[in-house]
Amino acid sequence: MVAETAPLSGRTAWARSLPTPLRRFLRTETGSAAVLVGAALAAIAWANLDASSYAGVWGTPLSIAIAGRGLSEDLRTWVNSGLMAFFFFVVGLEARRELDLGELRQRRRMALPLLAGIGGMAAAVAVYLAVNAGRASAHGWGVAMSTDTAFALGMLALVGPRLPDRLRSFMLTVVVADDIAALIVVATVYPTGLAPGALVVALGLFAAVLLATLLRVRHGLVYAVLGVAAWVAVHESGVDPVVVGLAMGLLTYAAPASRTDLERATDLFRQFREQPTSALARSARVGLESALSPNERLQQLYHPWTSYVVVPLFALANAGIPVDPGFLARAYTSPITLGIVFGYLLGKPLGIVGSSWLVARLSRGRLQPPVGWAAVGGAGTVAGIGFTVSLLVAALAFRGPELQEAKLGVLTAALCAATLSFAVFRLTALLPPRFRARALLGTAELIVDLADPVDPERDHIRGPMDAPVTLVEYGDFECPHCGQAEPVLRELLQGHGDLRYVWRHLPLNDVHPHAQLAAEASEAAAAQGAFWEMHDLLLARQDALRPDDLIGYARQLGLDVERFARDLQRHAGAARVAADVDSADVSGVSGTPTFFVNGRRHHGAYDVDSLSAAVKAARARASLGVPAGPDRTGRPRRR
Repeated sequence: MVAETAPLSGRTAWARSLPTPLRRFLRTETGSAAVLVGAALAAIAWANLDASSYAGVWGTPLSIAIAGRGLSEDLRTWVNSGLMAFFFFVVGLEARRELDLGELRQRRRMALPLLAGIGGMAAAVAVYLAVNAGRASAHGWGVAMSTDTAFALGMLALVGPRLPDRLRSFMLTVVVADDIAALIVVATVYPTGLAPGALVVALGLFAAVLLATLLRVRHGLVYAVLGVAAWVAVHESGVDPVVVGLAMGLLTYAAPASRTDLERATDLFRQFREQPTSALARSARVGLESALSPNERLQQLYHPWTSYVVVPLFALANAGIPVDPGFLARAYTSPITLGIVFGYLLGKPLGIVGSSWLVARLSRGRLQPPVGWAAVGGAGTVAGIGFTVSLLVAALAFRGPELQEAKLGVLTAALCAATLSFAVFRLTALLPPRFRARALLGTAELIVDLADPVDPERDHIRGPMDAPVTLVEYGDFECPHCGQAEPVLRELLQGHGDLRYVWRHLPLNDVHPHAQLAAEASEAAAAQGAFWEMHDLLLARQDALRPDDLIGYARQLGLDVERFARDLQRHAGAARVAADVDSADVSGVSGTPTFFVNGRRHHGAYDVDSLSAAVKAARARASLGVPAGPDRTGRPRRR
């Protein structure tokens, strides 16, 4: 078959047009976590080998001036307040993607992770204040509240279970909530000489950015100029300007590529192919870029830089502390160090788990974590990794030896939280299978992405009708990726006897000229009870889909050829194909193949291992009584 070549490299159309429903983001964060650790260790080594060099380099003044007016800060401040704005911009982009396309597009689902994040912060701060009660160091409570997004998500990917992205999504919402709260604290509790006039100017510039987004202005230069101006205004107001990055990211909308935009991009590229001029090349490039939302384009542009350059530079500039025995003995008895360590290791997990339980209890189960309680506990321990914002607040709240003690507390808490998280997930893995599934997956009803439920009276179905897991594919008989997926699906069906598979048509007529007629041919065969036989032939012979070929396949299958040819000539199956295309549109499907497992969109690779993992997770949830997707009336089915 054509499909045998490279199924392992395949991606669903959704994953090709939107590569971070947290999956690419998490892969980047996993890699960058190692770089971040390396940078922190390098900073510690540098500070201990040559403390004067370390202090001298990061204390180097750097000025930017135009016509005699400008900004002058030391190199560490430019990294902390300037470059880190890009990091928080990417965090804002991820949060906005979740709001527009992810779990949080149902706004009621925001309540639990937001309250969990706030509960984790409040408990951590309470522990810090209890340890530092009555001391001047109590004013540094902001150091113990924030979770490091990059470090925590990277560590979760390393030590956490192989769950669907719900745990990562929950974790991302929790850490973004406390990042926002922490940056508000930075702006209000630790400002340096507030200038109201500059702050008013900054608010005016943010209003201009918001207006531009509402008007869907697509020129990046407009936002860049307004963003830089807002950063300068916030800096001059005495508020740490990293908040500008987060705000700009949250204002950048995310949306899947629409079929209309993709078809327009195809037309523009075809025009360039026919007449390769510089003007048409520019037009095709703009068309391709505009098919993606600004959120996706900016993530692709900035995410690698923030993960592998900005955050490691921040660690290198801020993590350098002395580690001589005298300092360690003094610091580990200091209320600052102990308050931060206990705040993160006790307050964070207790606050996150406790707040989640309280919300679930008070809502009588209407609001539940998207994963099981063991996974929530693991997320709580991972949340004890505070780094970027914690070190940022420490630099604002403390000086001299107290600052070094605070840094040691942050680094110690991060190391211990990672170890504790590993222990939580390893202990969970030792539970019996059914208890482990409930502890990790939970019983919360999931968002169903498939807008048009499977209808046994209409849909083409392979496998048991009452199977607990349903795999739906939107496909195109001329699409090479669908051809690659076909043997994978055969193997999947053979390996899972409790799986039913549904094919729905989505012929991409702008790139596959024979796809529409091939789809109608399969419907003509279906009228004679031979849909799946024709389906298999069409995917096996994707390079031969002309009318004569299709009639030859009907003859080969022993169909009534005259009836088949008549149905093909009068496009008898066109309405059925159009109905599938309409259902794809309402489900946000723009390319092929796109898969849904129990109504939930499958992101990423469509190799046997990836699809099997999704099917197993869906089966485990079905065995726990979790809704398996809606029936034809829209009501959830339970197994």
